[in-house]
Amino acid sequence: MTRVDAGPVQSGRTGATDERRVRLSTARFVSAVLVLLTGVTLLLGYANKARCVGPEFDQAGRSGPDYTIRVDRDVCYSDIQYLWLGRDIDKHVFPYVSGSITPDGRLVGGTVEYPVLSGVLMWAGALFASDDGGFLLASALLMAPFGLLTGWLLGRLVRWRALLWAIGPPLVLYAFHNWDLPVVACAVGAVFVMHGSRTGLSLSDRGAVAALLLGLGFAFKLYPGAFVLPLALYVLTSSRSDGLDWRGALRVPAVAAATVVAVNLPFALAGYEGWRASFTFQQLRKVDLTTNSVWFWGFRPDSDPDDLAFQSMMDLLSPGLVLLSFALAAAVGWWRWQRDGVYPWVGVSAAMLCGFLLLHKVHSPQYTLWLLPFFVLLAVPWRWVVAYLIADVLMGVGIFRWFYALNAGTGIGIYDGFAAQAVALGVWGRAVLLVVLFVAFLRLPDPPASRGRNPAASVPVD
Repeated sequence: MTRVDAGPVQSGRTGATDERRVRLSTARFVSAVLVLLTGVTLLLGYANKARCVGPEFDQAGRSGPDYTIRVDRDVCYSDIQYLWLGRDIDKHVFPYVSGSITPDGRLVGGTVEYPVLSGVLMWAGALFASDDGGFLLASALLMAPFGLLTGWLLGRLVRWRALLWAIGPPLVLYAFHNWDLPVVACAVGAVFVMHGSRTGLSLSDRGAVAALLLGLGFAFKLYPGAFVLPLALYVLTSSRSDGLDWRGALRVPAVAAATVVAVNLPFALAGYEGWRASFTFQQLRKVDLTTNSVWFWGFRPDSDPDDLAFQSMMDLLSPGLVLLSFALAAAVGWWRWQRDGVYPWVGVSAAMLCGFLLLHKVHSPQYTLWLLPFFVLLAVPWRWVVAYLIADVLMGVGIFRWFYALNAGTGIGIYDGFAAQAVALGVWGRAVLLVVLFVAFLRLPDPPASRGRNPAASVPVD
């Protein structure tokens, strides 16, 4: 009997092994293609911004001729190139330590308006640069690995849908617009730890690692800090026992907070005034033409920057509504857990981000990079994805062409040219779609591991 049964058993094992090898080989192929395509798109993104570099430079290292005209006319503006001057980056001053903010909101002494890890990245990109072109190139080289890593992680999680990241228009438009690729990698990395990594760690331990990544993301660009709450609720409700995992859930905010403190404390101790100035700058920022938000466009002319009553109201109303949207998303996620048995922390995080983008007083163009991975991770209907990307291109291109028209004094009205119309379509198109996406994200299922399956069984990982 033993000899009769041995053949089929061995054959079954061989078949399973062969199937696993095919899956691993396919996964490696998909990842390699996605990383390669992401690299090509990043090169296009750099070439897009480098159109504003040179061909000559003044004594301060600013590109010429006519830099201020070209950045809007040719739609090649980037914060990276622009901030070569005005923050002591060109002087290679280490950020925050000796900086401060003036009463009128101007940053001096090396302080920048971003959290500390972004500030250090900016300083590192300028170390060997002598002009804004060198700064743009060095910054692109520093950030490109984070973009490639994001493509690889998304490919491991959802396979070919990650093409939306790898070859999507936002990567061309915004990859090197600002310092956003590292924070996106942190946010996607947290999802990968929870849903795609084969580490042998318990759910609670994976939650702690993901929380660390979200804490690092907070130290780059703040927004991943909002995802700590839904992650904690996911860990709380995903215990295999009948009870709630309070210990594992509490570890999530504890690890995230400890990470934020560990990163920020040295800067706060070395130069509290300069460190605090980066937050003060954002608090003092007014709703104006450059913020691209519904608050400016929806309340004109009251939204004029000189209307102090309106600006003071925005300082309270905008963050208050953002927090309310966070609470609503978390509550709907809790209801989903009670109904389905799974807390959809990725969907809740995506909905939170929609609430922030819609209701915050600043909506910079490159924020689309923050949202793009959620289009990949969650099965958002393609019609909404395409509609949002169209609205985003209208906004991302139209706003600079409109700035050019404003400076030239021609075609500035909504009936005078396409640039103003594109801005209006972009602002309100994105606003409507963010409401739609807020609802859609809360209805969609999370990546496979959230449905009670082993991440390793859902995603072939080496």
